[in-house]
Amino acid sequence: MIRFEQVSKVYPDGTRAVDGLSFEVAEGELVTLVGPSGCGKTTTMMMVNRLIEPSSGRILVNGEDISGVDPVKLRRRIGYVIQQVGLFPHRTILDNTATVPSLVGWKRARARERAAELLDLVGLDPKTYGSRYPAQLSGGQRQRVGVARALAADPPVLLMDEPFGAVDPVVRERLQDEFLSLQARVRKTVLMVTHDIEEAVRMGDRIAVYGTGRIEQFDSPGAVLGSPATSYVAQFVGADRGLKRLSVTTIEPDDLEQPPVARLDEPVRSAAARLSSAGARWAVVLNGEGDLHGWVSADALRIAGEHGTVGEPARRMDAWVPVGAPLKQAFSEMLQHDAGWVAVLDGSRFLGVLTPAKLHEALRRSVDADAQGVGRDEVWFDSVADA
Repeated sequence: MIRFEQVSKVYPDGTRAVDGLSFEVAEGELVTLVGPSGCGKTTTMMMVNRLIEPSSGRILVNGEDISGVDPVKLRRRIGYVIQQVGLFPHRTILDNTATVPSLVGWKRARARERAAELLDLVGLDPKTYGSRYPAQLSGGQRQRVGVARALAADPPVLLMDEPFGAVDPVVRERLQDEFLSLQARVRKTVLMVTHDIEEAVRMGDRIAVYGTGRIEQFDSPGAVLGSPATSYVAQFVGADRGLKRLSVTTIEPDDLEQPPVARLDEPVRSAAARLSSAGARWAVVLNGEGDLHGWVSADALRIAGEHGTVGEPARRMDAWVPVGAPLKQAFSEMLQHDAGWVAVLDGSRFLGVLTPAKLHEALRRSVDADAQGVGRDEVWFDSVADA
């Protein structure tokens, strides 16, 4: 969808902002450009909508060399979200959102209808917020309007320049989650500039790590964190890149252990005998439909005696995550609840548990898979969990 072919930008004073960039962004892909200030990432992005003209090389959007396209028409086909949002203070939120459709010739009723749809999509009820002005919104709400406005004319390409940098960390994380959910539905081709490696890792399908005017590594977040291409990349992503890797490695069914299971209505005596024969100290407790109820210890079953059912001594299980969640979320649940394991669910259905040893194994397997260019299920090694 977007292709750079040996693109350079040199200013009259001899400053070389970008030097011989060649890379491609696939249709529907979100690529983050990350690096320190002055490395050329914003220049790269602004050349796509010709706010900055390249000195040499070609940039193609959907196979078309943009140097031959009228810049104004080009910009109306490309969504643009900036950190300061840039809403018109004298126009309502609905009219702000309808700006680009109106500029490209949509009738007013159609443009406002589209604007209302987009406001609703980004979580702002048009009946509540449509008639308000930017000054009446919080920073996070204005940022949502900026995203809605960029999407209003249904552009195939979206450029985002530090879009969440002007809000506090809690709001930023929520906006990131909301945008990723939105991107899963609309599947735009996105170039996003950020100076924050954690944001780049969290948001990008692939990451371009910039040095000075050049891309030092262009790869998946997992590969950048697990196998830095250069010492510069390793230094930039940080010594804690193993911890960052937890946020991009998801929990898969093969990562789970299968502990003993007891049923809510099962006699205590039966469950206690099964744990004793297995040498287990606890069991997961499920209801009749296989949904997680909690857990019960062997000691609790022994104290309960010969009578009653497992549901009586069973305890609530607060440490759980959905399958497909990042390992970081599971690790956080372990720490928050002081738990030696977390239950993993598919909806409400119990799949297994993730232990610290299995979490470590999943992380190692993910790193090795990227290094070898194979799937995680093709990586084998001696595991602490199997010792």
